[in-house]
Amino acid sequence: MSATILNAVTSAGESREIDASEKRALAVSAALEVIAAKASGADATSLAREFQNLSTYADQIQAALRTQ
Repeated sequence: MSATILNAVTSAGESREIDASEKRALAVSAALEVIAAKASGADATSLAREFQNLSTYADQIQAALRTQ
């Protein structure tokens, strides 16, 4: 896990509010981590296709993190 994501996760309980642009940046960072992990695997991965899906992945990560 990248230091950026690790810091975000470990400081999530702090009182500082994270604004929408920071939340999006963290979701994109997490999506890039997934793409990097996938690209380093043995399976053939089209990075062009993965980067086209980056925004979708970030949307899905943000949706998964929303609480009711």
